[in-house]
Amino acid sequence: MAMWQGAMDNRGFQQGSFSSFHSSSSDEDLMDIPGTAMDFSMRDDVPPLDREIEGNKFYNSGGIASSNRIMDFLEEPIPGVGTYDDFNTIDWVREKSRDRDRHREITNKSKESTWALIHSVSDAFSGWLLMLLIGLLSGSLAGLIDISAHWMTDLKEGICTEGFWFNHEHCCWNSQQVTFEDRDKCPEWNSWSQLIMSMEEGAFAYIVNYFMYVLWALLFAFLAVSLVKVFAPYACGSGIPEIKTILSGFIIRGYLGKWTLVIKTITLVLAVSSGLSLGKEGPLVHVACCCGNILCHCFNKYRKNEAKRREVLSAAAAAGVSVAFGAPIGGVLFSLEEVSYYFPLKTLWRSFFAALVAAFTLRSINPFGNSRLVLFYVEFHTPWHLFELVPFILLGIFGGLWGALFIRTNIAWCRKRKTTQLGKYPVIEVLIVTAITAILAFPNEYTRMSTSELISELFNDCGLLDSSKLCDYENRFNTSKSGELPDRPAGPGVYSAMWQLALTLILKIVITIFTFGMKIPSGLFIPSMAVGAIAGRLLGVGMEQLAYNHHDWAIFNSWCSQGADCITPGLYAMVGAAACLGGVTRMTVSLVVIMFELTGGLEYIVPLMAAAMTSKWVADALGREGIYDAHIRLNGYPFLEAKEEFAHKTLAMDVMKPRRNDPLLTVLTQDSMTVEDVETIISETTYSGFPVVVSRESQRLVGFVLRRDLIISIENARKKQDGVVSTSIIYFTEHSPPMPPYTPPTLKLRNILDLSPFTVTDLTPMEIVVDIFRKLGLRQCLVTHNGRLLGIITKKDVLKHIAQMANQDPDSILFN
Repeated sequence: MAMWQGAMDNRGFQQGSFSSFHSSSSDEDLMDIPGTAMDFSMRDDVPPLDREIEGNKFYNSGGIASSNRIMDFLEEPIPGVGTYDDFNTIDWVREKSRDRDRHREITNKSKESTWALIHSVSDAFSGWLLMLLIGLLSGSLAGLIDISAHWMTDLKEGICTEGFWFNHEHCCWNSQQVTFEDRDKCPEWNSWSQLIMSMEEGAFAYIVNYFMYVLWALLFAFLAVSLVKVFAPYACGSGIPEIKTILSGFIIRGYLGKWTLVIKTITLVLAVSSGLSLGKEGPLVHVACCCGNILCHCFNKYRKNEAKRREVLSAAAAAGVSVAFGAPIGGVLFSLEEVSYYFPLKTLWRSFFAALVAAFTLRSINPFGNSRLVLFYVEFHTPWHLFELVPFILLGIFGGLWGALFIRTNIAWCRKRKTTQLGKYPVIEVLIVTAITAILAFPNEYTRMSTSELISELFNDCGLLDSSKLCDYENRFNTSKSGELPDRPAGPGVYSAMWQLALTLILKIVITIFTFGMKIPSGLFIPSMAVGAIAGRLLGVGMEQLAYNHHDWAIFNSWCSQGADCITPGLYAMVGAAACLGGVTRMTVSLVVIMFELTGGLEYIVPLMAAAMTSKWVADALGREGIYDAHIRLNGYPFLEAKEEFAHKTLAMDVMKPRRNDPLLTVLTQDSMTVEDVETIISETTYSGFPVVVSRESQRLVGFVLRRDLIISIENARKKQDGVVSTSIIYFTEHSPPMPPYTPPTLKLRNILDLSPFTVTDLTPMEIVVDIFRKLGLRQCLVTHNGRLLGIITKKDVLKHIAQMANQDPDSILFN
């Protein structure tokens, strides 16, 4: 016999307890468990959750010699019972039920004594204390990463002789020999050509600086990929696709562990400093979630409940975005809109508090020395005009097209990496991409600088004191009213900068496709924003010059008079950045809030909204998935997208296993199977659980028992209960079945039986089944007809069916 073909075929045991409402199957590829042997050891990154076994848990020995003897073997927690295997989905209903029982017990006890009342108050306060600790730790690590990355980025170009720990800007702060025009040059800062050859100018000095730039970039990239490969393979990538999957209830042991946190923090600095086209903002969400997961182990309330832990991780994700962009409110909305699967009101408040504490901590550290939380904070004061919505919408279209193009090409490249020999050589791939990036980046000052500095330069609103080439305008005016500079003709520096920015745009578009997804920490927020900011600045300068030279045109003469400050190119860069980021991630509300928190101006919400919505519409027209959802599907994670509607008219009987011509479902009977029979079924199958029926003839459903609980219970009974042998009868009923004299003791396993598994009839529409799986977080439900068991539908079956209906490869779903 075979049980639900494919969907429950796995190589792992699903852990659970008698109070489970449903079980799940394990990873088919990563866990190999021969026969009934089982390894309960866990990574020390995430220790097993020691579940308290509630209620009366005991084995009842049957037979004439011990018919009335009750063995309380399950009163003590058994290692492994109630926890989950790697690459499995948690039981949301069971976890929430356990938390309600725990809370009810604490509330009842609080009326009995003062100590119990204090314990109740501390339990209620523990959530807020945990949020405080997460905010403090996340903010501190973000400040450390910002300071280190800034210093190591400058290290590629030179070193401070006053103190090697100073970056370029800090080195020249107190110098008395800095001129306004050459504010970046000071005697204390030496380029590598000065340090090695005592030469500052000339072809040979340029070659030395070029060589040292590429050498440092390769060294940083090599260290990053080597540390990830050797110590923490989970530290690579953005982390947001996996965070989304974990928050939906999936278990990935070690992904949020202490080694992952340490290595991700170190390698994130190295990866950003190498000059690759990546950002630290996405990985900061992963870092914050690692902080949340580790700190959860200090509190039993969260350590022992996977659903409660996911509420904490949602708040930690908000804190991560808060320190990444200096946007606490945007962080909360990002967690709500983009990553969280279950987000109750209580989690909203705690997310807000965690984001607040994290932002306050980062502000106290002041990593950039400008009292701002990000390098590219900017303020605009010039109002925008209605006609400008046209170029803003054009930027939205560009962002949508770029987003769709990037997702398709990046997923195609990542799939090639997974399915070819390329994926076996991550170090060589990283070094090749780093070498190409560094060689092409050095000659162009806009690609040589860090991406955050580039965005800051593009967002900048030119003033009289700006010496940047982007602000090299011809000053044909006497005074400027209210301190605002009028639109001016572009000088040679602006035209030179436009060509360099156009080349930078091409390089960023191409190289980011190959960079995102490599085996190093790599965020996508900053490269996407850079692409949009470059396109926006180019368009903004074009609009500015058009308005200056043709202010008498009908489209300009009503609101742009000669000598007025009409167009702000920096605003176009900001709108373009929002459009491209929205096109790649499909964020809308949280994106707009993050961008206006960056600029400190509410009056630009409408342009940002117009660009964000346009980019989403255009990108959705070309492909429904954002980059994170696409990577979730590429990795085969069991993520049921709540935003998508299931519109097909299939029934439960079309999806359930076994199908019409398949072998019958493997089941256990309630009182007629021996220990040997059960152990044989366990050894010959790889299913994660078994329906229990009255008899094979009637097929009337009694309940559902998890494979892991069966193995643990039988092994425990053999060790602690005298007389249990292979011929002992296992029964799941309330009372022991009548047994002939001198038979071995029976084994009562009713207390590990789920007596209320979720069931649907065979004629239930699949749209209802999909909704049940989404809203209740089920892992499987049983299918019945007139009370008789017919089959089973797992979460993996549902995902495969959805993929099949969408003309996608159903075998891409690897886990349940």
